[in-house]
Amino acid sequence: MKKNIDIILKYFPDASPIQVKQFDLLYSIYLEWNSKINVISRKDMDCFYEHHVLHSLGIAKILKFQSQATVLDVGTGGGFPGIPLAILFPEVQFELIDSIRKKIKVVRSVVAFLELKNITADQINADQYLKKVDFVVSRAVTQMDNFIPWIKNNIKSKSEHKLKNGALFLKGGDLTKELKNFPNASQFDLEKYFEVSGGLFSRNKSIVKAVDGISFDIPFGSSLGLVGQSGCGKTTTARALSLLDPKTNGHINFFNEET
Repeated sequence: MKKNIDIILKYFPDASPIQVKQFDLLYSIYLEWNSKINVISRKDMDCFYEHHVLHSLGIAKILKFQSQATVLDVGTGGGFPGIPLAILFPEVQFELIDSIRKKIKVVRSVVAFLELKNITADQINADQYLKKVDFVVSRAVTQMDNFIPWIKNNIKSKSEHKLKNGALFLKGGDLTKELKNFPNASQFDLEKYFEVSGGLFSRNKSIVKAVDGISFDIPFGSSLGLVGQSGCGKTTTARALSLLDPKTNGHINFFNEET
């Protein structure tokens, strides 16, 4: 089986020795848990770092969480994107929730194994979560129409980031139908952040790009985000959507890393 942490270090070369060790240990702990329960598709373990860790860290390419920020990972499953993000942002507090007990058991085991002090994990439904956070993150949990009512009251009104408080979604598959109710959606290609030549991320549809400092109004239910296609010996889609300010009509200042 492939174990290629180098792909993470290629795109995040400033990782500290502790972070490198934690990223490196991810594979072995998930491989062990996968032998007991199906946390990750067993055939997908060959592309563990590309499909799960790097995909989760795509969020970090559009938003650098500030120290002491709070992030809620809804429907975390085996701990994605929350655990990779928590490794990358050790001074940010992450809370990972899922309704399935065995998944939270896995998450807690991984957190303890890696000695991550900035993660708590709880078995709870999203609509039962009452705390306020700076950002919500999620990875292919459900349709956006279903998801937004769960979390729209969990976003802090005061924003301390360049990107306004809201939610960041990682999703896969054809989003055409899902985005019909989000006509103002703007999508950004992951090839901007990750190399295309090796086949890891390539464009699969037209993209609308924003540049640094552009301001525009986004009504409730609109989104900004990333779109791409990943591959590790096969073709799989790996898209990201960012839903901003789900509670109110907001004036958004979007800052990306366009060069």
